[in-house]
Amino acid sequence: MQKDMLMFRYNILIFLFFLFYNSLAQVDPSAIEIVRDKWGVPHIYAKTDKEVAYGLAWAHAEDDFLTIQKTFLPAKGMLGRLDGIRGAILDYAVELLKSRDVAERELKNLPEEGLNIIYGYLEGLNAYAKKYPDKVLVKKSFPLSIYDYLTGLNLMLHLFSDTGDVIGQLLSNSINPIDEMSGVDNIGSSIGSNGFAFNSKKTLDNKTYLNINTHQPLEGPFAWYEAHVNSDEGWNMLGGLFPGLPVPVIGTNENLGWTHTYNYPDMNDIFQLVVNPNNKNQYKLDGNWKNFEIKDIKIKVKVFLGVKINIKRKVIWSEFGPVIKNKKGYFAFFSQSLNNISAIEQWLKMNKARNFDEFEDALKLLGIPRFNIVYADRNDNIFYMSNARLSIRDNSKDWRKLLIGDNSSLILNEYHPYDDLPKLINPPSGYIFNTNNSPFNSTSSQYNLKETDFNPTFSFKEKENNRSYRFMELIEEYDKIDYDDFKKIKYDQKYPDSIAFIGNINEIFSIDFKNEEVADIHNLIINWDKEGDYNNLGAAQWSIFYNNTLKILKKNNIEVTDSIPHIYFLEGLKTAKKYLVKNFGKVDILLGDLQRHIRGELSLPVSGLIDMIAPTYVSKYKGGTYRSVSGESYIMLVKYSKSNIDIETVLPYGNSNNSTSPHYTDQMEMYINKKTKSMTLDKDKIYKSALRIYNPI
Repeated sequence: MQKDMLMFRYNILIFLFFLFYNSLAQVDPSAIEIVRDKWGVPHIYAKTDKEVAYGLAWAHAEDDFLTIQKTFLPAKGMLGRLDGIRGAILDYAVELLKSRDVAERELKNLPEEGLNIIYGYLEGLNAYAKKYPDKVLVKKSFPLSIYDYLTGLNLMLHLFSDTGDVIGQLLSNSINPIDEMSGVDNIGSSIGSNGFAFNSKKTLDNKTYLNINTHQPLEGPFAWYEAHVNSDEGWNMLGGLFPGLPVPVIGTNENLGWTHTYNYPDMNDIFQLVVNPNNKNQYKLDGNWKNFEIKDIKIKVKVFLGVKINIKRKVIWSEFGPVIKNKKGYFAFFSQSLNNISAIEQWLKMNKARNFDEFEDALKLLGIPRFNIVYADRNDNIFYMSNARLSIRDNSKDWRKLLIGDNSSLILNEYHPYDDLPKLINPPSGYIFNTNNSPFNSTSSQYNLKETDFNPTFSFKEKENNRSYRFMELIEEYDKIDYDDFKKIKYDQKYPDSIAFIGNINEIFSIDFKNEEVADIHNLIINWDKEGDYNNLGAAQWSIFYNNTLKILKKNNIEVTDSIPHIYFLEGLKTAKKYLVKNFGKVDILLGDLQRHIRGELSLPVSGLIDMIAPTYVSKYKGGTYRSVSGESYIMLVKYSKSNIDIETVLPYGNSNNSTSPHYTDQMEMYINKKTKSMTLDKDKIYKSALRIYNPI
């Protein structure tokens, strides 16, 4: 018995040694090949996953080292030194959320497979910084350690989880939710996405179609980069990733693919704490006064003329989570991301899954903090899931509201398992869709999930939107679809018959103002076909009218859900006409005259309006024009059969953020004309057509 125990301990030590050795063994860059195709997309080939991750880091750094650095500077408390107050907020968030503590605590729980690609990615990124020190933004920010990486990853997962909304709410002294955290890109509040999947019950050629179509920012830390990774350890994936990630998070392998869209369950909880009136460093818990955990921090911030100063702050924690003191009191909040760094492990397992059973096993990890999943595979399976790490809560409480945090029974630790979450596989309708709409409307009505079958504390906020209404209109036109029909639906740019926007705004199409001053612009809107092609007449007029009406309502404290007095519509028309005449000299401009797709010296007309199936979201540019900033981002269309897979993709600009690269703007023409490029996972075809093959040295 003793001999067996000694042998067992010996085997464990051998296992731990090889685990440690494999993770820390240095990569040989000469064993890695980066194969660049005609569009600059890197195809990374190596024997091991770790080597491939090294090559991915190197290739991505060649194309966007600046943004990758900004992803990890907060992990080292250095973004404020570069970006001033805006960056300092993220430096502060890392301290407030204890992201470094999470990294140090959870590292030991990460399995070897996921750790290997993180170590490989880190080694590649550090090697690139060492070779090109002039490209490093902040002195002493490299090399990055495993703890730096995992700290930055935890912050990213928080931003995916709406923690920024919560912090913004509390810092602004507001109990009611606000739209964005000042100084932080709030990727959840203004971004939509579409995912459609059709199997042989709905397709004329009996193949399976998948539309991967997220609506992300076109530039910045949450804009897509396209890459293909291939190792001898079963990793062969083409898809999109964000700066700093060592793995594609949407896309396809040779057997299956998926996309993510934003979902909106109740992910975070806020508690008002009862503070000791005689000692502000204590709060009440279970009838006793308990000391806050308080830490003094210094954040270095760039101010006027590049001068850097230290700003002192206190970070406060309670048993309920981080604490923010504002003018209304002390508030704690909790998110499951406070304990999570396992998303990379899950995405890697999804990448390497060979069938739905293996894919589902990956989903059960629940390392990805949120996102709907729309899935398809070559075995004709289609699948939808509203994924999230949702706390197990007391059903008798209304968790959508502020709770008094004075009882330890309210402290949240555990989260709902995979089996509790909404999911649907292979509905008899033959199709699945999500447009950031309700998880209980993901296929034809008779096969939809029922909200009453799920835990009421999930509190999904999603309802229906113009994209879901329009999809339902379109799908009713088909008994079965072919691939051209599939692409027509994906690229549709027409509002539903009844536009689902503010209040009674649809009445603008039937009101008779009997006002000659606005007759011309009003007639253009009345006769508008509700389409959004860049050659459309009426779309620009609607867009300017709608945005001006929103401003007028805000000025007059009119809720957008109210019945809007027609006088405000009239004011909106007058303001829109004045804008058009001032900036364009006429009212009857086309949509492409108003909104442009711009990068460098290239400016192209761009189609799409907000909340169309193929939308464009714009911001003011110059000369009265607007430029595209989000909407149609990475697009991948996949057609699966038992023996083959067809892939086509496009990016809004190109695959490089380096302005001197030929791939800075080379996909723009395709993008605005709804064209795509053919892609493949076939190694022979990739090498045969390669423009450049090299080692990351």
